[in-house]
Amino acid sequence: MNTRMRRAAVIVAAGAMAVSLAACGSAKESGGSDKSSGSEKKGDNIKVGLLLPENQTARYEKFDRPLIEKKIKELTNNKGEVVYANAKQDATLQNQQVETMITNKVDVLILDAVDAAAIKNSVQKAKDAGIPVVAYDRLAQGPIDAYTSFDNVTVGRTQGEALLEALGDKAKSGKIVMMNGSSTDPNAAQFKKGAHEVLDGKVNIGKEYDTNEWKPENANKNMEGAISALGKKNIIGVYSANDGMAGGIITALKAAGIKVPVTGQDAELAGVQRIVAGEQYMSVYKPYAPEANAAAEMAVALAQGKSLDSIAKDKVDSPTNKGIPAVLVPVTSLTQDNIKDTVVKDGVYTIDEICTAQYKKACEKIGLK
Repeated sequence: MNTRMRRAAVIVAAGAMAVSLAACGSAKESGGSDKSSGSEKKGDNIKVGLLLPENQTARYEKFDRPLIEKKIKELTNNKGEVVYANAKQDATLQNQQVETMITNKVDVLILDAVDAAAIKNSVQKAKDAGIPVVAYDRLAQGPIDAYTSFDNVTVGRTQGEALLEALGDKAKSGKIVMMNGSSTDPNAAQFKKGAHEVLDGKVNIGKEYDTNEWKPENANKNMEGAISALGKKNIIGVYSANDGMAGGIITALKAAGIKVPVTGQDAELAGVQRIVAGEQYMSVYKPYAPEANAAAEMAVALAQGKSLDSIAKDKVDSPTNKGIPAVLVPVTSLTQDNIKDTVVKDGVYTIDEICTAQYKKACEKIGLK
């Protein structure tokens, strides 16, 4: 394990411990899991509503949905049914989708909220209908019964540490641009918090943006504005909260003739290829299988009226509820040094998928073959 990976591992362990200790409350305080588990016990013939937030980011359709569907089938002897809906980044549509799920009498919901606050009333309606809700990846407000995600503050710290490492002794020789995620996504606020904890006082932040809907095109426009405002010679690095936005940022940097370290998140294939090519410095590899499996396990348990004690070892707080049972999954800083030991080893991508004709020489240069 190289120095960078050891550092990420230490950060993850510390972050997970902090969340666990800081959010110590009882399951009953969360306002839900004890009530839901008291409902009529069901067997394997359950109906699970799966609500994902958007399809701009490749992960949801490529990884999250199929992984959750597969695990639910395994846990229910192929008898469980998954009813799926994607909100396409539309909070109003997602509220309607929850209503439809309630009407269709699903036994449990797995919900990745477009807007954590806007979905609160719909979560309450599901609760009133006796349908437990597992918050997936983003901590929705309202009486959530369980939650699974990554330690999001640690994600931001990991990105900030990587950017500092890339900048080295030049960290204060110019200005960085911070391209945060959408203001409606609670995860984005946590990524930002973690990044600031690491970067504040060690770099000069020239411009900072909350990027509407996480869209690469919006990040591209913001980056163009930052270049115009700061001057291309003064920009020494960019904190990008995810890989999609990193793509838009790098397009703007290339057009201005700027090459500086850029962070990312999600280990999207395009992001990994940019890392191979030296265009993007790093991404955060979040192993989706453990997150998806945890969501499926908690959803099936809740639908069947079983306890979450053996599954959810952590507790988290939302703005509306305390002590929500949670599973928090560790993350890894992904750079050229550990592509083979992370996304390739875990079967996320093959070397052939990464090292297409365009990237073959770059792959060979870093020993990825």
